[in-house]
Amino acid sequence: MTKHDLIIIGGGPAGYLAADRAAHGGLSVLLFEKRALGGVCLNEGCMPTKTLLNSAKLYDGVLNGKAFGVTAASVNIDHGAVIDRKNKVVKLLVAGVGAKMKAAKVTVVKETAVITGKSADGFTVQAGGETYEATRLLIAAGSEAAVPPIPGLSEAMQNGFVMTNREILDRKTLPQNLVVIGGGVIGLEMAAYFAMIGVKVVVIEMLDKIANGTDAEIAAMLLADLQKRSVDFRLGCRVTKINRDSVEYEKSGETISVPADAVLLSIGRRPSVEGLGIESIGIHTEKNAVITDDHLRTNIPNVYAAGDVNGKIMLAHTAYREAEVAVHHMLGRRDWMRYDAIPSVIYTLPEVACVGESEESATEKGIAFIVKKLSMRYSGRFVAETDRADGLCKLLFETGTNRMIGAHLIGSYASETIYGAAMMIESRWPIEDLREIVFPHPTVSEIIRETLFV
Repeated sequence: MTKHDLIIIGGGPAGYLAADRAAHGGLSVLLFEKRALGGVCLNEGCMPTKTLLNSAKLYDGVLNGKAFGVTAASVNIDHGAVIDRKNKVVKLLVAGVGAKMKAAKVTVVKETAVITGKSADGFTVQAGGETYEATRLLIAAGSEAAVPPIPGLSEAMQNGFVMTNREILDRKTLPQNLVVIGGGVIGLEMAAYFAMIGVKVVVIEMLDKIANGTDAEIAAMLLADLQKRSVDFRLGCRVTKINRDSVEYEKSGETISVPADAVLLSIGRRPSVEGLGIESIGIHTEKNAVITDDHLRTNIPNVYAAGDVNGKIMLAHTAYREAEVAVHHMLGRRDWMRYDAIPSVIYTLPEVACVGESEESATEKGIAFIVKKLSMRYSGRFVAETDRADGLCKLLFETGTNRMIGAHLIGSYASETIYGAAMMIESRWPIEDLREIVFPHPTVSEIIRETLFV
């Protein structure tokens, strides 16, 4: 029986970062990954979608370049070539993670791992017919696409008519009519990509708004922008049936059918806990997620869970930080997880980025606050690089303390700017101190400084 200080189940962002940190901290680490290092993020989520979206944005920029003095006799996009490039990017990044594990002397086993019980020295795990033992466990098994019980859905997924983000990112042929079920981040990014390259896209969302959890004003602006790009939204609608060439949904008691050549199912994700064997050692779960504290500990001593599997905030950068906190606790370092300054981004055109409380969440929590907001047109660089576009920077401050508690942006470079707002929230500095920070000029990020003085 092979023994290690730490066994990690799952080689996604939480798993591979924890493996690296733990190995550099002096622990002998064994990492199990049943598919490919990098997990969903690297292979079928964050990085592949950004690769596709970058190609679409380049294409869109040339198509609409006349206002900037850029014209071309013929502009085309080769979706198959875009997918090929995506595959090259993914291969390179996955290889990079593998090299990182090798350099850290982490043992990687590409097998499905199952926790089988406790032992005198810790815990036992079986994989590929072998038994392994470790003093500590870190569960980082990630998440999987949620699949609701819609009539016809199972059959449609089997024959390829309905895809999740995993399958659609490998499809080289373009549908004429794509129906996206779900108006969350994944659905919106894929809808934006396909619409920008000429596919007719219909998004069906059960709620009466898109990007649930995003500031309502920002979400409404994104909706308007995507509608201008010919994305057809059907809000407040419940999908009732999947046919061979259409999707049926119900709106105000009426059943409506939408034709489709392909369907993307993107109603959310659920923690991957089934088949892990967590019941063999009595790990507690709630709503299918492993319960953890602010050190990422489960109810079982020396067993931790980080990333999507704990269901807290299903984002890769959250998983990175959770992995660090978990390993720090294992090594006896003082650290704890905080979730009030975790940025979130939607990489559409325009981009949306937010961190902290929204007006809606702050009101729900009973937090007294004031709002400062300003059009992105107050940024000189934004004006220079867009054609009559608009955007918004909205900042929330707690009444009394004058500390920033939320920031919401829609516009170019929002994804690259939001970390600064996250630092402002994390620092807990009052607005008077934040106003002393010097921003480089000209940058779009200056919009934060301008909004501080509203």
